[in-house]
Amino acid sequence: MDIEFVRDKFPALKKGYTFMDNAGGSQILGSGINYISEFFLKYNVQLGASYEVSANSGKALKSATEIVSEFLNAAKPQEIIIGQSSTMLLRILSICISDNWKPGDEVIVTNTDHEANISCWKDLEKKGIKIKVWKVNPETFELELNELSNLLSNKTKLVAVTHCSNVLGTINPVKEIAKIVHEAGALICVDGVAFAPHRKVDVQELDVDFYVFSWYKVFGPHQAVMYGKLPLLIGMPGINHNFFKPEDVPYKFQPGNYNFELTYSLKAIPEYLADLYDHHFENNRFSRREKYDASFELIATYEAQLAQEVLSYLNSVEAIKIIGSTKANASLRVPTISFIHPKFKSSEIVEFIDKKHIGIRFGDFYAKQLIKDLNLEQHEGVVRVSLVHYNTKEEVQKLIAAFKEIF
Repeated sequence: MDIEFVRDKFPALKKGYTFMDNAGGSQILGSGINYISEFFLKYNVQLGASYEVSANSGKALKSATEIVSEFLNAAKPQEIIIGQSSTMLLRILSICISDNWKPGDEVIVTNTDHEANISCWKDLEKKGIKIKVWKVNPETFELELNELSNLLSNKTKLVAVTHCSNVLGTINPVKEIAKIVHEAGALICVDGVAFAPHRKVDVQELDVDFYVFSWYKVFGPHQAVMYGKLPLLIGMPGINHNFFKPEDVPYKFQPGNYNFELTYSLKAIPEYLADLYDHHFENNRFSRREKYDASFELIATYEAQLAQEVLSYLNSVEAIKIIGSTKANASLRVPTISFIHPKFKSSEIVEFIDKKHIGIRFGDFYAKQLIKDLNLEQHEGVVRVSLVHYNTKEEVQKLIAAFKEIF
């Protein structure tokens, strides 16, 4: 990894602050900032008019959404819904998909998810939907597939699961989970917010029905995306004006439309991953998706090296308990690392690190049920260090040196 090449793409890194709260929000690419400005300068009109600027604006935004569709390997661009946030998109989905569900129908959620993929489903209890909870093993910090099989029934409509826990850092076997869910006749909705900054998302390979993540955690603007299989999207009602037809996808799920300038800027992210490949590899016969794959492999390898340094230190402090896998295996986890110390509140640790101009965080990170079930509320949640590939080994060593002043 040419870390200087990487960091040069992120203007905010030039001010010398160490950002290690990236699971809460990553820094944005400079090219994304430039695209936002470019949209305002060249295309800032309402869509759908016949005059030249409006027509060009429509083409520019259509191109951006097509790039996003290709990036996620959706079958059709209509399967891509751009929205304000993952929380909002999941709420919209829960309202629309449950329109014809009946009392007694069941939804399975996990206790490892962010509330975005829990509350919107639990609120359906008001209309008689039964909610079952797939709980993580508190010893291994893993969701066990046999437990899911035990929860599934012929009344299960949907399983809501995270691709990667924003506290544990654990990568769940979503492709395998999807197969189990589909064999039971149910649908699967995946929260990929904590996964997408670190690994390739291929919605067709995973065979998921719905997949959601936030761009502002994937080096873009404060916006989100939801993928849904087209027949499912057509088959459910939307929440837009009543004259919209069933096939008006994605528009029927986007009241007031999406944010134009932020959507236009999203093309910066696939472009960056292609540039990352071109800078590091010589084979230019690769397709864009093959380049994305290679870049994410490079990222995973580098991030595992960073995670290994942090985990090795934390493992060396006997009193510290790591909440999640204690190993940096890139196939098992991302570099989102959480821990507690019995002698300190998590807030006390973070407040000391703040003084070193290093941004880490403490709390429940809206994975409230997980923190409660693991009995971590007494610690004020966990201390979380969340790294991405623009972090450096020197920054990690600086963090470890700061920890050594405490422990």
